Amino acid sequence: MSETETILRIAAKGDGVTASGRHISGAVTGDVVAPDGSITLGPHHVEPPCRHFGKCGGCQLQQADDDALRRFVTERVALSAEGQDLEVGELLATHLSPPLSRRRATLHGQRAGKGAVLGFREGRSNRIVDMRECPVLAPELFALVAPCRNLIAKYAGKGPVDIALTLADQGIDCAIKGIETSGLQATEEMLEFAKANSLARLSLDQGYGPETVWEPEPVTVTLGGVAVPLTFGAFLQPTRDGEAALLADARDWLSGAQTIADLFSGLGTFAFALADPAKVLAVEAARDAHLACKGAANARRLPVHAMHRDLFRNPLESAEISRFSAILLDPPRAGAREQVAQIAASEVNRVVYVSCNPSSWGRDAKTLVEAGFRIEKLRPVGQFRWSTHVELTSLFTR
Repeated sequence: MSETETILRIAAKGDGVTASGRHISGAVTGDVVAPDGSITLGPHHVEPPCRHFGKCGGCQLQQADDDALRRFVTERVALSAEGQDLEVGELLATHLSPPLSRRRATLHGQRAGKGAVLGFREGRSNRIVDMRECPVLAPELFALVAPCRNLIAKYAGKGPVDIALTLADQGIDCAIKGIETSGLQATEEMLEFAKANSLARLSLDQGYGPETVWEPEPVTVTLGGVAVPLTFGAFLQPTRDGEAALLADARDWLSGAQTIADLFSGLGTFAFALADPAKVLAVEAARDAHLACKGAANARRLPVHAMHRDLFRNPLESAEISRFSAILLDPPRAGAREQVAQIAASEVNRVVYVSCNPSSWGRDAKTLVEAGFRIEKLRPVGQFRWSTHVELTSLFTR
């Protein structure tokens, strides 16, 4: 490079990109790159809010201001559609979740000398960054980091420890894997740990799956106004704020539909929000999540029928799908190739597709468009603030 270049956009992995296609690590839109590779900071380059940034792998874009971050999320989604030669009727305003809003996270820990380390791993490494602050986690979750670190120092062996923290209706659900406890004293100290930190539930996995140690009352999470049992390892949207944005679009776009099939329904995040007046079929492969959804629906006598079915191996067939007024699907990152093919072959004419992977969404969207659907609306969503992980909501009609 013989002259300076300006960063035009941020690429999928977080690098700044110039007009010549050069990728510059750590640069954001508006920065200027000199021939020697040095960066002159532009108007969208800010001081990262966390001391661990650059080492911790949890965030990649803390150096970008909100304008640059919003543009990155927007372009990730828009370019996925463009890459498949898909036309979008209306690209809606991008939604970004605020700092300190993450309600679930899995932290990694290990004994270190007479103490312990606990936090996220470094980027592209198994080394653990000992977390001393975090502008992403909800304060309630971060407050548990120091007590958990002390617990690891006392009870962990030489192996790794994973601690999954989730904000439930009753407080924090804490699931620990890799700590071995035996004897009355250890049991009493675990109970004291749970009480002292006002945990909603404490479970330990000592190699045989999670076992509940402390749960004063059944742990639930409220979805669409319904308290649903929070099963071990169940999927939740990472922020309440982001979940509300996704639900708002789903409610708006499915308004008037009398019967809705909610595919990959999990605990019922969308099913309960859409039910009454609509009748909803909630289809989920994970048995525990399916049973939790079914039990909550039955207890409230809601028009939600829960079906246990693996949609990857046994997707709803086109004839089954044609019985519904509309379809909502929120599949895992791999997308829903087989299920989308059946939707494309059905007679349904309204589909809301929520995705956590613009790439697999783009592939599935092309299948729907080739079957006569049109992308009416598309909204980029950035729930994983300062990360390169991007989500979206989309409305297809034909």
